[in-house]
Amino acid sequence: LQIMDINDIKNRFGIIGHDPRLEAAINTARQIAGTDLSVLITGESGVGKEVIPKIIHSLSPRKHKNYVAINCGAIPEGTIESELFGHEKGSFTGANEARKGYFEEANGGTIFLDEVGELPLSTQVRLLRVLETGEFLRVGSSKAQKTDVRVIAASNINFMHAINTGKFREDLYYRLNAVPIYIPPLRERKGDIHLLFKKFALDFADKYMMPAVKLEPEAQALLESYRWTGNVRQLKNVAEQISVLENDRHITAQTLKKYLPAEGPDILPVVAGESHNIGGESYTDRDLIFKILLQMNKMRQEIDELKASIASGNVTPTEQQTLPVPMQALPVHIGKQFDDSITDAISEEVEEKQSAPRSLSIQDANTELIIKALEKHHNNRKAAAEELGISERTLYRRLNDLNKKGK
Repeated sequence: LQIMDINDIKNRFGIIGHDPRLEAAINTARQIAGTDLSVLITGESGVGKEVIPKIIHSLSPRKHKNYVAINCGAIPEGTIESELFGHEKGSFTGANEARKGYFEEANGGTIFLDEVGELPLSTQVRLLRVLETGEFLRVGSSKAQKTDVRVIAASNINFMHAINTGKFREDLYYRLNAVPIYIPPLRERKGDIHLLFKKFALDFADKYMMPAVKLEPEAQALLESYRWTGNVRQLKNVAEQISVLENDRHITAQTLKKYLPAEGPDILPVVAGESHNIGGESYTDRDLIFKILLQMNKMRQEIDELKASIASGNVTPTEQQTLPVPMQALPVHIGKQFDDSITDAISEEVEEKQSAPRSLSIQDANTELIIKALEKHHNNRKAAAEELGISERTLYRRLNDLNKKGK
């Protein structure tokens, strides 16, 4: 196979940037494309890991066979083995006919397992067998079948932590990690940030038939100094919002700030509201609310322990807990609201033991965010999960929980 130049590869796959580590990742993909080695691509969510498998497949001897990409986090746990390996007729309720799985469909080609860290342990065992022997079993069958696939996987998890906590098999990790490829986060590719923004601005100008927005020098400096926790995906969203919402095509730093959430917790890239400086850090109202909701969830556990101690007659003083954001430092409209909520909740637990405890968890807040995201994206679960920063599988489980509770 003819080895393509890195710049030709970047042009072909729409990759923007000259960062040495990004080019090293592309070069590794180019070099190992002609082999059958398994590849494990790591990097934060939103960095563009999905383009590497396409490069490898297109430059490999398998390029004329199927390329199958699967988001492991988007498939419900109960059906993932059937999706990957197929099933026989009658193997479970609803299996009205035999069905090929993705490993059969990709025979002779390449299979890309995105979010491989989301796989259940039982499925990890089956995947390990495919990697070691090329054999798999359809669900409901005892007859081993063979497949010839190149496996490329990707994840944003910390594999060593997942292995140490028993969530990912060590033998599978080393089998997948025959060739590791790391994609650096956008904040470590500062020289590429403005190039990407300009590309997105031109794309959206063409899409919405309007002049492209341009950044003033101060705005460009702000853009390049921002952390971009959502990486390229977040930058693209911000570029689209500015392109659509701003009448002035010349963007100042002050204008850009409206679209950059306060750094700290992951906040969706929407126009930020009023911000507050507390302890030298900047927080929006939403940052503060989520910080306090998380702390209140912890207090729920402490209240339950206190309640149990009161019931047993063995009350011991507990250590004073310090909120991550001091309550007295909160803006009045937020601080008083949560101060009153906590006081009322403690009174209810101690004085009204017979009544149902008030929920201090973040479930209601999560439910509201999920509903709003689904409405915004017209019940498109993939788009809603992306906006919420969770996997489709996590969203699916959450929706199941809500259905069971009748919400």
